Amino acid sequence: MALQLLHRGPFVHLQSASRSYGRLQVEPQVWLNRSRRFPVRCFAANQSSPSSPQPDNESSHSDLRTDASTSKSSSVSSSRTSQSSSKESPPNPSKSSSPASALPDWDENPDLNISAFSQLPHNNFGINQHMVINEEFKEALRQILWQFRAPIRYAFAYGSGVFPQGKGTSGPSLHPSPSPAIKNVQKAEGKVIDFIFGVSYTQHWHSLNLQQNRNHYSGLGSFGSAFVSRVQDNWGAGVYFNPYITVNGTLIKYGVVNLDTLCRDLSEWDTLYLAGRLQKPVKILRDDARVRLANQVNLISALRTALLLLPSTFAERDLYATIASISYMGDPRMSFPTENPNKVANIVANQIANFRTLYAPLIENLPNVSFQDARCNKPGWAEDASTNANLAQDMDPIKRGNMVRRLPKSFRQKLYFRYQSKFQIPRVEFDAMMEASSDEDPTRIKRRQGGGFEQRIAADELGLKGEVRESIRKTIAWPSTSQSFKGLFTGGIGRTVRYLKEKGQKYQQGKVKEVGDSSKSKGTKKEE
Repeated sequence: MALQLLHRGPFVHLQSASRSYGRLQVEPQVWLNRSRRFPVRCFAANQSSPSSPQPDNESSHSDLRTDASTSKSSSVSSSRTSQSSSKESPPNPSKSSSPASALPDWDENPDLNISAFSQLPHNNFGINQHMVINEEFKEALRQILWQFRAPIRYAFAYGSGVFPQGKGTSGPSLHPSPSPAIKNVQKAEGKVIDFIFGVSYTQHWHSLNLQQNRNHYSGLGSFGSAFVSRVQDNWGAGVYFNPYITVNGTLIKYGVVNLDTLCRDLSEWDTLYLAGRLQKPVKILRDDARVRLANQVNLISALRTALLLLPSTFAERDLYATIASISYMGDPRMSFPTENPNKVANIVANQIANFRTLYAPLIENLPNVSFQDARCNKPGWAEDASTNANLAQDMDPIKRGNMVRRLPKSFRQKLYFRYQSKFQIPRVEFDAMMEASSDEDPTRIKRRQGGGFEQRIAADELGLKGEVRESIRKTIAWPSTSQSFKGLFTGGIGRTVRYLKEKGQKYQQGKVKEVGDSSKSKGTKKEE
C-alpha cells in the first residue's frame, strides 16, 4: 500500500490510498508522535498523549460565531482549522491492542456541568463519536451551518442523506442546485439531509432565526419567538423541526433543541428521542464538551441495554441491530405504513464499520463482554463489512446486576417500577431501596453497584428481555407520538403531507424488497 509522509508539528502523518465506506471515499490515516514513537490511539477510555490531535470538529476549542456581524473570513478560518484537524480511522476492536481500562469508571458519576474540552476525562475522550466521511462532503455540510446567523453550539447530520442505507434508486434530485460534493456522494438519489442544532437559549435562537429565515417556519412563526420556543420546549421531545428547507441549493430538514434538553435525554433517557438517534452513526459538525460527555454515557448505556437483551454468545451484527432497534421500539411510525420495515437491517448492513467505530472502544471498556473471534486479530478487519465477529458476555447475576444499576436514571426507574409490581414488593420497602440507591453524590466518588434487587432482576432470565423492551416502549411512545403530532403544526399541513407521502413510498419500497428477497430465498432452496 502506497504511503505519503506529511509533517505537522511534532507529528508524522502517514496517509495511504483512499478506501471506500460505501460510497464515501475517505483517507485512512495514522498519527505517530515522533517524540514518543508510539501510535496515538483514540479508544473511548484511553489516556493518550497530551499533544495528540483533536477530532475533526469545527468548534472544539474556539468560540462559535454568535451574530451576523462575523466576517466571511472567520468562516474560512474555521474551515481551514477543521481541515487540519485529525481524521481518525476506526479503532481496532482487538482486546490486546487497547489499554482501555485506564479510566474504567468515567461513566459512574459524570460531571455534566463542564464547559471545556480540557475538563473531559482525557484528551481523546469520545473521539469514537466522530465518523470519517468524504472531506468535501463534510465541508459542504458545514457551509450549510454557516448560513444561519443564530448561534449553533452543537450540530450533527444524520440519516440516509449522509450515510447510505442500501443501494440507491435513480430518480429526480430533490435538491434545486446542490454542491458538487453533495451530488457526488448522493449520486442519483438526492435525499433530504437531516440536521440537529443544539442551542443554548431557545427563544433567543428562534428570535434571530425568524428575523433571517421567516420562510422556514409555518404559521406558528407569526406568533413570535416566545410562542415558538414554548411549543418546542413544552410539547413532545423538546425538538422543533423545520422540514423541506433549501439552504445553499440543498434540501434539508433541521431540528432545534436546547442543550440542556439534549444532555438530559442522553444521560437519563427521559424520552430517548435524540439519544436514540445518537446511538447510531451520525456526522458531528460542531462539537460541545458537555454533549460529548453525555453522549458517551448514552452510548455505553445503549451497549449495556443491548447486552441485557442478548444471550451469552452472539454475533456482532446482532449487537448493532439490537442497539439500532432501541429507538424504534414504541415509535408510532413503525406501527403504520410510514417507515421502511427493513430500516434497522439496512442501517446495520451498510454502516457496520461506523458501528464498530462507535462501540468497539466501549466493548473494550466493559469487563464482562469481549470479542471472541480469531478474525479480529487480522490487520484491517474493522473496515471489512463482510466480517461478522463473535462476542461473548459473562451472565453472572452480580455483574449483570451492576449493568442494571448503571442504566440511565429515568429509564432505570421505569424498569424498577415494573419489577416492583412483578416481585410484589411493598411500596414502603421499595421506596427505601430507591432512596438507598440514589444517584445523588456530590463527591462524585460513590460507585453505582448493583444490590440484591438488581441482581434479582438480572437473574430473571425468562422475563428480563420483555421487561426491558416494555420499559423502552414506555419511554419512547408518548414523546415520539406527541412529537409527531407537533410536526403537523411546526411543519405546516403541506410539508406534513409531503413528509407522510415520502415515508409511505419508503414503506412500499421496503415491502417490495422484502418480497423479492423472500422469493430469491425460496428459489435457492428449491435449487438445493
